[in-house]
Amino acid sequence: MLTTLDAPAVRSWCQLALRALGQAREEIDALNVYPVPDGDTGTNLYLTVESAAAAVESRFTDPAGGPPPGLAEAARAMARGALVGARGNSGVILAQWLRGTAEQLARGGGADQLRAALQRAADSAYQAVAEPVEGTLLTVARVAAREATRAGDGLGQVADTAYRAARDALRHTPEQLAVLAEAGVVDAGGRGLVAVLGALADAVAGHQPMGPVALRGDVRLAESCGSHVRPPGPGHPAFEVIYLLDAPDEALPALRERLARLGDSLVVGGGDGLWNVHVHVDDAGAAVEAGLGAGRPHQIRITHFAEAAARAGTADGRGEHEERTRVVLSVVSGAGLAELCEQAGAVVLHADPDRPPASAELAAAVRRAGAREVVLLLNDPELRAAAGAAADQLREEGVRIAVLPTRSPVQGLAALAVHEAGRRFDEDVVAMTSAAGATRYAELAVAEGESWTMAGVCQAGDVLGLIDGDVVVIGDGPAEVGERVLDRMLGAGGELVTLILGEGADEELAERLVAHARHRRPEVDAVVFHGGQESAPLLIGVE
Repeated sequence: MLTTLDAPAVRSWCQLALRALGQAREEIDALNVYPVPDGDTGTNLYLTVESAAAAVESRFTDPAGGPPPGLAEAARAMARGALVGARGNSGVILAQWLRGTAEQLARGGGADQLRAALQRAADSAYQAVAEPVEGTLLTVARVAAREATRAGDGLGQVADTAYRAARDALRHTPEQLAVLAEAGVVDAGGRGLVAVLGALADAVAGHQPMGPVALRGDVRLAESCGSHVRPPGPGHPAFEVIYLLDAPDEALPALRERLARLGDSLVVGGGDGLWNVHVHVDDAGAAVEAGLGAGRPHQIRITHFAEAAARAGTADGRGEHEERTRVVLSVVSGAGLAELCEQAGAVVLHADPDRPPASAELAAAVRRAGAREVVLLLNDPELRAAAGAAADQLREEGVRIAVLPTRSPVQGLAALAVHEAGRRFDEDVVAMTSAAGATRYAELAVAEGESWTMAGVCQAGDVLGLIDGDVVVIGDGPAEVGERVLDRMLGAGGELVTLILGEGADEELAERLVAHARHRRPEVDAVVFHGGQESAPLLIGVE
């Protein structure tokens, strides 16, 4: 348990918040009925925090090898990253909430500073909204800040109290906002803030972003919600306009007044000459012109609500006679794996093993492929949230995309083996999904330190055998562990064993495992490939 927030804690907070929002993204999208039922609040919040996390990460990965950042620098990076990447109404409000938090944390990271930061954050969020409405993210932020002032003296008590208060406040949002009560849901933006505050409490508790702990920010608050994506009703503005604005502080009051006359859902967040402007209007050109009158607008995004809803409703229902130019995009690391995927007909996105691709990189790779139908093979469970956010953006652009959450490259290769570009898209996706699902996967890894696992306690240097992501074998050598893993996998049946050697792996390891498999099950075929991946010395697939 931390007693003081520092820069690494801010880094963990951002990563934990991104993970929590990624796991809750679809749930939050389904909750989205206010201010516009466009079903994208979870995606917008995810993209906002993804930008914040990337900005903080850049401070820790200085190629020049400079000193690590301090608390103030990390907090400012978080706030600026969120501001620059903010999407939608809730994203801009959350970015302003993070900015308020960062301004106070620049003074210190103790319990009293965190109390003050939560209050500053809530005040900043209210100030960003032209017409604050209760029963939203704003209410959840205010209640969390209020209860944090009554918490005990420890940093963990403050963070945990704020999270629990936010969770309770969220449950009451339908009592404060009629549209939520009518739909039978809690507020989507408030649900996102609960995830962010849960991640803060987890970071203070010392939980690691990739650890096995069930995060507080992951908890579901709605058992079942249908999609509420539909065109806005009569009288609602037709367009959402968002842009970044370089402008002096003194230009903002006039801009807010002008935009308030043009439409509603006005949120202006930022400061120090950089602002994120969000508004719903009928005249999108006039909203941009207002920005030109105040400063320099850039990164302008204009969404027509009715068209976006129509695209969301028809993205997976294209006519049989439309052009079906299709690609399979496979995300892999390792030159050998990339070559295998390309030989099987895939377009490859090379992934850095130390920095998985963000949603923007996945979306850019799909756009570069230039196809209207795309099957995306992730080959890594940690990419699922980023891929989901990217897919939502691409569907709005008219791309028909199916994300196959393959958890290992061996599952991706199995899917590619049955891919046929000539058949209908849905049939191809079903066949590829079935092939991937019928492939059990395993890998060998080397423990970096002492840790509890499902197979017992491991020590640094131990060889771990993982099946379907869980440690099932702990041993001293890769050959011994590999044989035990194969025995477990083949005990459930199988016809084909695939072994993919990682970078620097011993060729004799593969030969010994192939001989072992054929000795135990003579009818089993085995193939060996050189993948070159750094993440694991050996990947195993059994079909």
